[in-house]
This record gives sequence, C-alpha cells and structure tokens, in this order.
Amino acid sequence: MKPGFKNQNCFFVSDIHGNQKQYEKLFSCIKEEKPSLVLMGGDLFPSSLNAINSLSDETFISQYFLPEIKKLKGALQDEFPVIMLISGNDDPILFEDELRSGETEEDWLYLNNRIVHYQEYSIFGYPYVPPTPFLIKDWEKYDVSRYVDPGCVSPEEGYRNFKVAQNEIKYGTIKKDIAEKSRGINVEKLICLFHSPPYKCHLDRAALDGKMIDHVPLDVHVGSIAIREFFEEKKPYLGLHGHIHESARLTGEWKDIIGDTPVFTAAHDGNELSLLRFALDDLSTVSRELL
Repeated sequence: MKPGFKNQNCFFVSDIHGNQKQYEKLFSCIKEEKPSLVLMGGDLFPSSLNAINSLSDETFISQYFLPEIKKLKGALQDEFPVIMLISGNDDPILFEDELRSGETEEDWLYLNNRIVHYQEYSIFGYPYVPPTPFLIKDWEKYDVSRYVDPGCVSPEEGYRNFKVAQNEIKYGTIKKDIAEKSRGINVEKLICLFHSPPYKCHLDRAALDGKMIDHVPLDVHVGSIAIREFFEEKKPYLGLHGHIHESARLTGEWKDIIGDTPVFTAAHDGNELSLLRFALDDLSTVSRELL
C-alpha cells in the first residue's frame, strides 16, 4: 500500500475518455492500494469524435474495460472495491446495455439517475449537463429554464441516439430532476456524483476569455446553476464532478466549497490521470495526484 494513503479509502476519477494509458494507471493503483470505493464521474469511454489512445467506441467496453475489471476482480478477490460510475455528455448512449449488464454481474454499479446506499451514505449519480455547443444531446438538458447561453445548441435542436418524449426535451430541467430524485433523502450524508460542476466556482471555468457571439461576451463559467442552488439550499455532504477539463489549470484549484458543501473535480486537460483520494469520513484527507 502506498505510504501516506492508508486511510484514504475512496478513489475518484473522471473524464478519462477511453484513454487506455490512464486506465492502466488507475487499475494499477487500485490493485496496489486497495480502496474500498471507486467513483467514476462520467466521460469515461471513447466517442466516435474523441477517441484517445483507445479502441473504437463500439468495442471499448467488451474488449478492454470489462476484461480489465474482471482481471482486477480476480486478482483482488474479497478486496475488490465497490465501483460506481455514471455517463458524461461525451459517453455514447450505445454503451447503456453493456453498462447495465456489468451491474448484473456485480462488476460495477451504474448510477445514472439513481441514488444508492453505501455504508451510512447515499450516492446520487447524475450524468446530465447544461446545453453545450455540441450537437449530441444524449446527456444534456436545460438547466433551470429554457435559456441557452450564446454559442450553445438547445436540447431541442440537437439530436439523440435514443427516443425521448418531446415534452421531456422541451420542459425537462436539471433542477427538476435533482429535486425529484433527492426528495426524502438525508442530504447530510448525500454524495453527489454529478458530471456537471456547479455554476461559477473553481470547477466550471472554461477557456472562453475574450470570446464573443454576435458581439455578446461568452460566460467563462459553464457549470449548472441548478446544481449550485441545490448545494446552497440543501447542503449535501460532498460534490464530485468533471466535465470542464481546463478548469483546474485556469483557476489553479481542483476543489471549492459551495455553501457548506465541499466540491472536487477530477477533470484534467493534460495527458496524466487525475486521481483523487480521500476518506469518506474525513474529507480533509483529499489529495489529487497527476499520474
């Protein structure tokens, strides 16, 4: 076990985008350090538009990810961690069936739009992000209203790889989803595994400085207002995020506090794996290592 990390029993990663070199580093750390819980915050797999050192999007899970998880499971036996993962806006919807099958075989828990219990905690997985400039809208929704930032494409104009009711596309919001899913949950022990970071913090700073659309300056903060409002009002235990790769580089920070809720990002715009380690019962232990 790596010195200095013996009490840090949780790993968090995000935005690996199918990079096999980064996965090799992650699996090696899991095997060596034996965390009890591994949380994976979306944009985990290659898309047809963004495959980095990886197999094609159609074969990545069946030919790489699943076999490597099985190998790890066989090596660690009873010390194999609980793995929980969500999709991100760049993860193809075509992986859904395989991800659900992996849960059936107890290789991982697929947390999209779900809350599960882990020890005394609840873990809420949510993949959706506010509208982006990209056309694929599998994991995009309006945020708190039907407003769309300049330069972004609305959920109604983009396209999806699965059928969604038009009313849901037109009127569904991140704000409504979070409120409905979290109703009745003890937020004091709620861990939010959300692909989108909260709006206007160290975690959602995009490289949009000086850019304009039709003479309108673009907002450099691109996170979710709904998530920020939820954190400020309900004060969940922890927020874990990704999505905006360059935020930590631009702000010099990979963590922040929204209301009373500590929030961390594992997104990174370099070639290294960004690995966060912490103890669930002592968030002051959090560390970030670029491997």
